[in-house]
Amino acid sequence: MDRVRILKQQRVFNDVFAIDEAVLEHRKHDGSWSGPTRQLCFERGDSVAVLLVKRETGALVLVNQFRYPTHEKGPGWITEIVAGGLREGESPEAAITREVREETGYEVENLRPITTFYVSPGGTSERVLLFYGEVSEATRVAAGEGLGVGDEDIRVIETTPAELWDDTLAGRQQDAKTIIALLWWRLNYMNQGR
Repeated sequence: MDRVRILKQQRVFNDVFAIDEAVLEHRKHDGSWSGPTRQLCFERGDSVAVLLVKRETGALVLVNQFRYPTHEKGPGWITEIVAGGLREGESPEAAITREVREETGYEVENLRPITTFYVSPGGTSERVLLFYGEVSEATRVAAGEGLGVGDEDIRVIETTPAELWDDTLAGRQQDAKTIIALLWWRLNYMNQGR
């Protein structure tokens, strides 16, 4: 069944990110058609993220870095799980391997998918492909912390799941992908003593 009619569509901004504008009609829940509405879509591409666990200690490996969009309303520096953009033609696993190496200096192992979710479906088409992975001292290949890529200024942080949970409950952890990953961790591992 036809559920969306695109009446007009154009790219109105095209730089590092893009914004698409559409005028459309869509089927309503009662079966009727909506009137024409203007919609904007922030097109950023998809991202990958990984909850990293250090095998020797059970610690979660996070990164802290400056995030300009959080500067006005929040801390500016965000502690989060490793993440990055999915490049055209790149597999999610290859993207995660690249990001983990650049940001932490580790080679990731035992990579497995957790879920895929939209970041903010009311305004952007971006999805995050979330994974679980493990690292160990034996898999450290570099210093990490940005590896001099661009102007990245990254600090690697190891914390326990309990500490991250306490930070989340206290409102200090505000990154959605990190909170989603932590909730998955608690549901799957909280009864295993980790």
